[in-house]
Amino acid sequence: MKNTLKQGMEASAPLSFTAAAGRSNEQELEVLYQISASISSHLELDEVLNQIIGLVHQVTQGDACFLYLLDAANQELVLQASKDPHPEDIGAIRLKLGEGITGWVAQEQQAVAITQNASRDPRFKLFFSLPEDRYEAFLSVPVTAKDRVIGVINVQHRKPHAHGPAEIKLISVIGQQVGSAIENARLYEETRKRAQQIESLLRVSETVSSKKYLEEMLTLVVKLCAEMINASVCSIRLVDEARQEMVLKAASGSSEEYLQKPPLRIHQSLLGRVVRERQMVIIRDVSNEPDYQYPDLAKREGLRSLVAVPLIVKEQVIGVISCYTPSAHELTKEEVQMLSSIAHQAGLAIENTRLAAETLAAQKALETRKLVERAKGILQSEAQLTEEDAYKRIQQQSRRMRKPMKDIAEAIILASEFKKMSVSE
Repeated sequence: MKNTLKQGMEASAPLSFTAAAGRSNEQELEVLYQISASISSHLELDEVLNQIIGLVHQVTQGDACFLYLLDAANQELVLQASKDPHPEDIGAIRLKLGEGITGWVAQEQQAVAITQNASRDPRFKLFFSLPEDRYEAFLSVPVTAKDRVIGVINVQHRKPHAHGPAEIKLISVIGQQVGSAIENARLYEETRKRAQQIESLLRVSETVSSKKYLEEMLTLVVKLCAEMINASVCSIRLVDEARQEMVLKAASGSSEEYLQKPPLRIHQSLLGRVVRERQMVIIRDVSNEPDYQYPDLAKREGLRSLVAVPLIVKEQVIGVISCYTPSAHELTKEEVQMLSSIAHQAGLAIENTRLAAETLAAQKALETRKLVERAKGILQSEAQLTEEDAYKRIQQQSRRMRKPMKDIAEAIILASEFKKMSVSE
């Protein structure tokens, strides 16, 4: 049906209410039917929103179309789709209920149609990134589902434009019809995302419980975290207590320049706040954060929002997982819980790996000590040296040849055994 509508629009002149004010109710119903069938054929939220904006633009022939969705948790309207492209503002422009013409429409659940000088309306709110003050006419209608507002559609014209009753009615009806499609797409998106999060969490569990090397394990963890919240860059830094620094150990989606960033001081950095305060830090826009040390790099990398989670083991912060998204991102309760769970598991895995490494090092040290003791005994017996002199000889030989004392001790033992074999033959 999407192709049918598109072909129909291309075959005839674009439908505008200036040229088509006399269209019959039957023709308007046909347009609504095509819109309904086209939108209901999609489940992905972004596709549904873009389809809605495209259809509204075709019907109204406006110079710009915007679709805001209500963030119920924060009681804010968030720009989610735009016909006049402003990709950097998608997800970033936010309005409180009652704020601006858009907020007023959502709060009052009434359409607003302004023929000219829209920017002079007392309800108008200017966004410097959106050139809305250049538009004369402004049509704003609520998007509803089950008798509640879930968003707002705005249509703007650069020149004065009289919105006839038929145009206002049709766009208002579209706002009512697309509400259910948006809700269905949101439900589908949430279900799919939750399934992906659960799958990612299972993969993290498998990763941290495996016998992978620490670097390999950390790399897999950051990749899974990035997938979970659609982060463009995700990294893990571990705390160096002696230097009071956080050292980069793994990163996903980053450039070579990002990987070359020096260690961050715990008491002089934004991520250091996570260590100092021992809790998650969420920053909506790092470029506006005074503690962020690399705003130019963030701009080049396309980093916008930050979520940083502490890795805590036995009441001690041992590191930080940080994820950056390319656009403003509001974490859901489920995402916060998932990241916290991953951080907990990763922290335990890092600690277990550290303990295993310490155990292995202790075993190697004990083995080296036994070999050195045996080599000392050989030198004492064969070279008539004291225990102290025998140890010094092994130590000096180790330094001169730049080899571990274990290797020197093994060589002494092997030479002694070879000598015994020669004598016995």
